[in-house]
Amino acid sequence: MKVLVPVDFSEESINAFRFALDLTARSGGEIGLLYIVPLPVLQDSPRMPVERYRGALVEELKSVAHFRFYQLIQEYNAENSRISADVLMSSHIHQTITAHASKNHFDIVVMGTKDASGIREWLIGSITEKVVRTCPVPVIAVKEYTTGIGIKDIVFPNLLDIENQGDLVARIKDLQGFFQAKLHIVWINTPTVFKSDVAIRRRLHQFATMHKLQDYTISVFDYSTEEEGIREYARQFKGALIAMGTRGLRGVARLFSGSIAEEVVNHAQYPVWTYCTKAAVQSQSI
Repeated sequence: MKVLVPVDFSEESINAFRFALDLTARSGGEIGLLYIVPLPVLQDSPRMPVERYRGALVEELKSVAHFRFYQLIQEYNAENSRISADVLMSSHIHQTITAHASKNHFDIVVMGTKDASGIREWLIGSITEKVVRTCPVPVIAVKEYTTGIGIKDIVFPNLLDIENQGDLVARIKDLQGFFQAKLHIVWINTPTVFKSDVAIRRRLHQFATMHKLQDYTISVFDYSTEEEGIREYARQFKGALIAMGTRGLRGVARLFSGSIAEEVVNHAQYPVWTYCTKAAVQSQSI
């Protein structure tokens, strides 16, 4: 397993690095750390040519980043996992992360996430949320550190309406096999999208049979909203991983339709694995 970990040296990104180390300790894989130097917007002047000043600033920031990489590796890499570190410059951080993951053939991206809410969530969104929406490989978003070694339960909220479910389910089966975990398939019943328990359970059983799932449970969970219901349902499993597909909506379509997966990423305390089938298809067609 080849794991990309974008870091900004925040607590959340360090938690993501520690989680990635657990994954590679289990798989014998390797980690690629990535720090992106945001290009400063500067005004040229006769006294201070922008390119010369920016070049010196970028080199200084690169040097600092590599030193902090060294400190991180020394502190947390007790298992001596293979780790490389890159520093890139960009003014478009989430595009750079997804392009780097694709170009260097990473299997998964593990990155920290912070709460984003209100106007900031709708108009700006978090970097992690944008990566989740556009990355052609699976993404695990980590807020608080939970050991990746002890995951025994995977919560799979099934909306029964995501396109390309076959690709998504195949990857979730691989994820289940990797962790040797039990899969908990759940439908969140809300007042606005309420379905008969009997009908939904029948559909979920048909879904599980069609995809030849094993070692799983099926539940219908009542809650006020889907996103909050997913988080509340997952709380009953200590150290669980939430696994979801995302539609990869952008622009106006996202403002009106939203994405439950992205909302869960923004607010869940547990690690959240996501896979955007639309982004994967677009990547293969380029």
